[in-house]
Amino acid sequence: MRKVAIIDMGTNTFNLLVAEVNNDGTYRIVNSSKQPVKLGEGGINEKIIVPAAFHRGLKAIAEHFRTIMLYGATEVYAFATSATRNATNGQQFVNEIYNQFGVAVQVIPGDKEAELIYYGVRQAIDFGQQKALILDIGGGSNEVIIGNNQQLFWKKSYDLGISRLLQQFNPSDPITPSERVEIEKFIIAQLTDLDMAMEEHKPKVIAGSSGSFDTYRSIMFEAGIIASNGQPSVELPLHEYISLHEKLVAMTIDERSRVPGMEPVRVEMIGLASIFTHLLVKRYGLTQIFQSTYALKEGAIWQLLNSK
Repeated sequence: MRKVAIIDMGTNTFNLLVAEVNNDGTYRIVNSSKQPVKLGEGGINEKIIVPAAFHRGLKAIAEHFRTIMLYGATEVYAFATSATRNATNGQQFVNEIYNQFGVAVQVIPGDKEAELIYYGVRQAIDFGQQKALILDIGGGSNEVIIGNNQQLFWKKSYDLGISRLLQQFNPSDPITPSERVEIEKFIIAQLTDLDMAMEEHKPKVIAGSSGSFDTYRSIMFEAGIIASNGQPSVELPLHEYISLHEKLVAMTIDERSRVPGMEPVRVEMIGLASIFTHLLVKRYGLTQIFQSTYALKEGAIWQLLNSK
């Protein structure tokens, strides 16, 4: 039995998946873990990985390799996304990972990132024939996809990640109403092509993957709003999400840090992430929200096992 490890080197978090692969091409996840990195902190808009973030990234890879060895995975695949691909010293970072750990990191373009996220999310959520807007909010980029279980219809990676927005707007604590308007206007100006795609495909469901949506789910679970069903996806009641959104953007960073279920690495960024999520919900009249635990790393292993 093969044991395969996938490392997703995101801008905020480095995620790890270790899976046992069966002879029929199916797999079973034996470990799913993450390390906070904030690789884009202090330099993402200047297109550089600053020394402290560079060090945190290497430390996170070392932690993941300890887990990989513990589970006995013999195949390791690593994928780097926005912060690494756009940094002038991104190749230096990738080279250092190879020198220290012997893994050749694949620095993937945003289009490929969106494709892998789609393959991940559709394993967690059964859309059937219904088209859905799939959203992955990252630190460096946000991937937006329209698809169902049979087909990917449209995809784009936007350089609107929350680390970028945070450094660009440097909002007050808490974010003021006028700042919210300014941020929304900036985002809307970038979404012209998404407007056209939404008009063509008309999805009414949004499915969010990765950190921010995991945090929405965790907070709602801790508040007793949803149950922990042990599944890789869950529906988040729309009215409860909207209520949570208004609370998050009104809170100070300190207040958010004390919310049960809040992941520490998300404290500073969750307000802007929710502004982005809420903007899409209201702009396109979306009526249902789902959270998917599966994202790029699950899409990567699916494609690895099905590429032939």
